[in-house]
Amino acid sequence: MANDIRRFIPFFDPGASQWAAEARWLRWLTFLWLFVGLTALFSASYPIANSEFGDGLYYFKRQLIAVAIGLAGFNLMVYSPLRYLLKSAQLGILLLLGLLWLTLIPGVGTTVNGATRWISLGPVPIIQPSELIKPFFVLQSARIFGNWPRLTNKVRLSWVLIFGAMLLGILLQPNLSTTALCGIALWLVALAAGLPYLQLGATAVGGMLLAVLSISFREYQRRRIMSFLNPWADPMQDGYQLIQSLLAVGSGGIWGVGFGMSQQKLFYLPIQYSDFIFAVFAEEFGLVGGFSLLLMLAAYATVALRVAMRARNIESQLVAIGVMVVMVGQSMLNIGVATGVLPTTGLPLPFFSYGGSSMVASLLLSGLLIRVARESSEADVVSLDGRRKVPGKPKLRSTDGTAQTE
Repeated sequence: MANDIRRFIPFFDPGASQWAAEARWLRWLTFLWLFVGLTALFSASYPIANSEFGDGLYYFKRQLIAVAIGLAGFNLMVYSPLRYLLKSAQLGILLLLGLLWLTLIPGVGTTVNGATRWISLGPVPIIQPSELIKPFFVLQSARIFGNWPRLTNKVRLSWVLIFGAMLLGILLQPNLSTTALCGIALWLVALAAGLPYLQLGATAVGGMLLAVLSISFREYQRRRIMSFLNPWADPMQDGYQLIQSLLAVGSGGIWGVGFGMSQQKLFYLPIQYSDFIFAVFAEEFGLVGGFSLLLMLAAYATVALRVAMRARNIESQLVAIGVMVVMVGQSMLNIGVATGVLPTTGLPLPFFSYGGSSMVASLLLSGLLIRVARESSEADVVSLDGRRKVPGKPKLRSTDGTAQTE
């Protein structure tokens, strides 16, 4: 009875010791990433939360609520057969696509810092569909592109239009960075699935033209690019955020100034608990801390690619690749912005940045990757007639009907 209860608490799940090595590595990398991220958020958000709300733990406590919800979803992903998750992806992406477009209706969507990305319950923004849709579009893209040769042209066109509507809805919020991330993830999943190069090339050209049009029609995006090229040309306006971020990163030196001792988070660096949280982390933990985080991301990507290579069907391979691209790619984009390598965007750092929808989506994606690792590595041994299995290993069927352990 105690073990059954502990199974629903991911940190203490006794069954995890029986998982394959890749699944166990991903589990502990996820929890390490989550713990470090919560520690960084506690430090980065305390001063501003204390100033704005009289409670230094305001943002941290709300993030813990999102973690609890996300861990429930994480557990659901880990223990749900992938074939069921793939079947549910279509409903999930269509539902969240509807919510995504609802944010664009005046009075329904909530605008924060110039972007309308949330649906609120009263005055509190609670749902960000552009974040929550990520696990479902990874699953559905794997399902569609993995079966591309067997689909009719009508089905292909329908899903290309649905994916296009998703990207357009995110772009109109406006949210160019998330649009680019999702578009790149879709393109790489399609590339891994072996779609014709002509189709992939045409899609890439179309995506770049769409990005150019967005920048052309939105002045603030042009100003961000110009300030990225030379932030000191306008140090008190467009370049202010990047300059403060670079000052924070540079102030950390080799070993950092120490946990909780960042000076830039004291009302100098804007959005220090979300988009620019890496700058605070780098100031407090220095080059060593920043490089350690990059090593952790590299380890996560390496294990994810190993899982993809060992997957026994194309859909599982594409799910693993999609999760890796979204989680690690988004992290690298956020770090690139904070260090001045990329133009300023509003892309959160997974498990670090404040935001309930981002936290839930990140945990769902991590659980999904672990599920793929379990199904890819824990193959059951069966007799030649396919009816008698080796004792001690319960059997289930993967998306392609092959036997494997739960």
